[in-house]
Amino acid sequence: MPQPTRTDWLSILALGLIWGGTFMVISLALRGYGPVTVATARTTLGALAVLGLVRLTGRRLPRSAAVWRSAVPIGLLSTALPFFLLSWGQQSLPSAFAGLSMASVPLFVLPLAHLFSDEPLSPRKALGFGLGFVGVLVLLGPQALGSGGGILPQLACLGAALSYAIASILTRRCPPVDPIGLAAATLLVGAAVLVPAMLLVEGTPHWAGPLPGIAIVFLGLVPTALAALLRVTVIRSAGSGFMTLTNYQVPLWSLAFGALVLNESLPETFFAALMLIFVGLIISQTRWPQRGKKA
Repeated sequence: MPQPTRTDWLSILALGLIWGGTFMVISLALRGYGPVTVATARTTLGALAVLGLVRLTGRRLPRSAAVWRSAVPIGLLSTALPFFLLSWGQQSLPSAFAGLSMASVPLFVLPLAHLFSDEPLSPRKALGFGLGFVGVLVLLGPQALGSGGGILPQLACLGAALSYAIASILTRRCPPVDPIGLAAATLLVGAAVLVPAMLLVEGTPHWAGPLPGIAIVFLGLVPTALAALLRVTVIRSAGSGFMTLTNYQVPLWSLAFGALVLNESLPETFFAALMLIFVGLIISQTRWPQRGKKA
């Protein structure tokens, strides 16, 4: 099993803060742009930023066909699909809901890593998965949203979480490759899919004012380009299971930003779901002492 380094831990802390604030920034960008445009802009700007870094550091995009066979589905499942699903869902949902839905990523990773990676599902992890899954059901309950956003936007946010989980497993299974090159390749894949979709569905974007404009640029450079580099590096170094520790932080940061900046009001059911998911995460990630051994 891979052992996380100090750099891995610092990267996890940074990713929690960055991704926790992302949902607030998406809400701001949606004030001036459609969901496909928001997803396209953050992917394309992220791809350009990482490609610039590839050029500056003398690196190259992956040339191996085996790596590209992994990069294509990783790009679709870590950028194009979840970025669109989150933007679409947040049109009618509080940003904090999207943040909490990301806490379900480890729940999806646990069985997937057991089946397709080198991280077996123990009884303890299975118990944590079960409790967290109950939390997800509470989150989807009819009273989970006082705003009446509807089940489809909620499922879109959870679908983004499942997409991230699958991409995490695929990243772990990818052949050896430079993480910056892989991040650039996956963002290019996402941009190649989303740009035609944006032009077809929402047309050519125009400057929509300083607040949504700055928000959409920020989305491309920080939670997309920078976070993609950190994410790939952590998964390749410490494993997809360790990467899911970001999801302890993301709901808390998204809740804080949503309440303090966007003045979002959430029902009690939301916090019940948060507690169930967190308890499930804690159980699944905590090592229990084995019988017959002293602590």
